[in-house]
Amino acid sequence: MSPITPTSEQLPTLYVIVVFTVVIFALWVIPGLRTAIIPLKLFTIGWHEFCHIVAAVFSGGNVTQVTIDPDIGGATRVSGGRPLAILTAGYVGSTILGGLFVLAGFDILMSKILSFVLGLGLIAPLAVVRNKLTILLTSIYEGLLVGFWFIDHGQALRWYCLFVGIMNIFYVVWDIADDKYFRKSNDSDASQFAMLYPRVAAHAWAAIWILFEIGVLIGFVLLGIVAFKRTNEQMYQEAAKFLPT
Repeated sequence: MSPITPTSEQLPTLYVIVVFTVVIFALWVIPGLRTAIIPLKLFTIGWHEFCHIVAAVFSGGNVTQVTIDPDIGGATRVSGGRPLAILTAGYVGSTILGGLFVLAGFDILMSKILSFVLGLGLIAPLAVVRNKLTILLTSIYEGLLVGFWFIDHGQALRWYCLFVGIMNIFYVVWDIADDKYFRKSNDSDASQFAMLYPRVAAHAWAAIWILFEIGVLIGFVLLGIVAFKRTNEQMYQEAAKFLPT
């Protein structure tokens, strides 16, 4: 068997990736349903903006304003620094974090470890977004995260992490969807790239970044297939050594 041939335990993960991509797009753009994923949107947008901030600081810029909002999107205003590095860091950072969460979709132990990152990441945006509905929904998502530790020895955490992974890795799709369907006040990064390099249209930048994200997703999926060729029983045994449930 080829190293990149998925096992019977890994095949469901590949199918679920496709399903989650469609489901997340629907949840992101359908009015009403958008509200249901506010905490995960804030986590995704928050990390994206954090990557801009880090790039700004390390390139010598000063962050003057940060916006994290599930409806109008995120924005990081910077003076100085290197515009290309700062702008690129957002989509690259989202894609890499998403890839790590996709990897967790192949293994219980890794999903347990990344659940701590997710738990902290869900709470962090409440420092700037404090409406009652967001707090309630965040509490529900945190509760689900804890509860999933005890479902089938943490097996459910894999799907939670995979969902978050797809949401982050395809952030450019959701970012552009907000531009197209909701005319959000904060432009997508693809539009910002078009402003920075006007010879390339925004839709062309979007296509470039989507291809990049698809390539990274394929890379992480192949890595997951190769690195986590384990039966469910083997995953249970490994995960039991780390905070057993």
